Amino acid sequence: MSVDTATARWTAVCAYDWLEPERGVAALVGGAQVAIFRTHDGRLFGIDHRDPMTGANVMARGIVGSRGDAPTVASPLHKQVYDLRTGHCLDVPGVALAVYPVRCQDGLVEVGLATDS
Repeated sequence: MSVDTATARWTAVCAYDWLEPERGVAALVGGAQVAIFRTHDGRLFGIDHRDPMTGANVMARGIVGSRGDAPTVASPLHKQVYDLRTGHCLDVPGVALAVYPVRCQDGLVEVGLATDS
């Protein structure tokens, strides 16, 4: 899933300061369950909250880390690792999570969804 950030419909989720570094939170945004992460360097990432291997909505509880220069999250269930930038699973070829654009505007974390056009 790719969302054009120029035409995205942005929804405020929470204050940036509420997000703890290296931890995830889940939010319901326009009917989509999104796992939002703030990394140790302050970057924000949004991925599908649903683990594609099990179907459980658990990705916000994943273990944040890195592989090389890629920020990652490991599923809390079976530990498959996903690149937070692309959603691609680094352990199982062909498996991926949807990725959502996330930004901080005036201290609020916002998630972008595709507009209905």
